[in-house]
Amino acid sequence: MDFNDTPEEAAYRAGVREWLAKNAPKSAVADDWEGGGDSMAASKAWQAKKAAAGYAQITWPKEWGAPGGTPIQQVIFNQEEARRPVPPNPFQIGLGMCVPTVMAFADEDTKKRFVGPALRGEEIWCQLFSEPSGGSDVAAARTRAERASDGSGDWIISGQKVWTTGAQFSDYGIVVTRTDPDAPKHKGLTMFWVDMHDPGIEVRPIHQMSGGSGFNEVFFTNVRVKDSQRVGAVNDGWRVSLVTLMNERLAVGGPSGAGWREFMEAARDVGGLDGAPAIKDQALREKIADWYVATEGLKHTRNRTLTALSRGETPGPENSIGKIVSAMQMQDLAATALEMLDQYGIVSDPQLAPLHAAFQASLLSAPAMRIAGGTDEILKNIIAERVLGLPQDIRVDKEVAFKDLPRGR
Repeated sequence: MDFNDTPEEAAYRAGVREWLAKNAPKSAVADDWEGGGDSMAASKAWQAKKAAAGYAQITWPKEWGAPGGTPIQQVIFNQEEARRPVPPNPFQIGLGMCVPTVMAFADEDTKKRFVGPALRGEEIWCQLFSEPSGGSDVAAARTRAERASDGSGDWIISGQKVWTTGAQFSDYGIVVTRTDPDAPKHKGLTMFWVDMHDPGIEVRPIHQMSGGSGFNEVFFTNVRVKDSQRVGAVNDGWRVSLVTLMNERLAVGGPSGAGWREFMEAARDVGGLDGAPAIKDQALREKIADWYVATEGLKHTRNRTLTALSRGETPGPENSIGKIVSAMQMQDLAATALEMLDQYGIVSDPQLAPLHAAFQASLLSAPAMRIAGGTDEILKNIIAERVLGLPQDIRVDKEVAFKDLPRGR
């Protein structure tokens, strides 16, 4: 297989490089948007600039203000943008998971209202799936949506979500609710979009051991939503959720934390046991080779998924492969880097540690990546059953009404 650019792709890459050279920031900004810092303005400005030039969500249709380009053009832009010190990306969940679900299942008025502003970075979205009692079992949702008693056709949502990334600065979200407790757990769900500024919604950031507060608890207290806010059919929320989940594993399956560029920089600067640069150590080079092979495999698996998305197909279970491998690699790479840094590996002060403590932060946040978007164990089950075709686990709750399932004492 030839992975070199075709003449058309090479011309497109040259145009991207020229545009980035003129428009991309020359230096990075501090990643502080989790707490509402100044970098949010820089992130929104960069997203708006990309959208105006046709480089935001390149494969989205022209009718939504995107260029309607090819998956390989998106790949090329991502590759070239990754080489620049661009601002952090708070739009990943919205553009990678939420808005594609809205585009697939919502009515036309909803699409017209939300797709353009999200594309331009004017509005940020979050995904409200996980719950305290459900873990990675999205279908175990207990957050209720019941018809309002006044005959208006509206719905009243009450319950709690947890581990919601970016909820503290999001404008809108998609939420999975229980609408029919008499149906089995996968068949009584309905999805809605909600305004995160609704007074019935309370967001509480969760302080993590990495020092960040990217995750949140979200409480719904009698939140009234119109039936027009429903995404998909009543009690068809599981099918709608699958599109979001498969997109999620594509979105979170990419590089996170300190990565190749930072590691190679450190390996060239740090001395090994014999005084030579660590990059010359044979054992370390073998590790780097393993990481490189895994990264290349992930890249082409993601390219396959992008092709499916461009054809309007539902992303497949192979996205679970990218998420599980990249999360484990992030943890292994960070741990190896800290060992390589020797005594500096225990210094977590960004002002004192090499590379501003990038690997320290990466190691502390890596466990969260192995949970977000489905735990390692859940993803291994998905890969075994839906990719490899192995027999399914026995599920005693499959045809039982949700209200009759045993609860914790």
